[in-house]
Amino acid sequence: MRSLYNVGAFFRTADAVGLSRLHLSGFTGSPPSKQIAKTALGAEQTVPWARADPIAIIEDRRSAGWQTAAIETVEDAVDLFDWQPRFPLLVVFGHEVEGLPSELVQCCDTRVRIPMVGTKRSLNVATAGGVVLYELFRKLRANTCRV
Repeated sequence: MRSLYNVGAFFRTADAVGLSRLHLSGFTGSPPSKQIAKTALGAEQTVPWARADPIAIIEDRRSAGWQTAAIETVEDAVDLFDWQPRFPLLVVFGHEVEGLPSELVQCCDTRVRIPMVGTKRSLNVATAGGVVLYELFRKLRANTCRV
């Protein structure tokens, strides 16, 4: 992510849904940062995070039995609302403008798209993160509340 404000928004959403860890990679900025702190409102100090090579973390989680999902608008992507994720889960988001590199998309078990009906085919990455993480939070709660 280019914008430190988007990084801060991810930290705040991660805190809100109880994410176990936020992995940052590439040129994505990391705490400490005034811009991150402005939108994270302290979540950058409470959400566990680490810098990670994206392919290495995808492979590590897959070998540990996690499902991995690339959030990307590609031809074989499943609609977010139709997707039945398997937990534990690693969700991978990309660059605000360019999305995820194809090698990262192909490393993941599945590809998921956010349904859109307007003329724009993408959302701000922090907004997309909020939509996806809250839908996953809803699905996880629904699964754990069943008798």
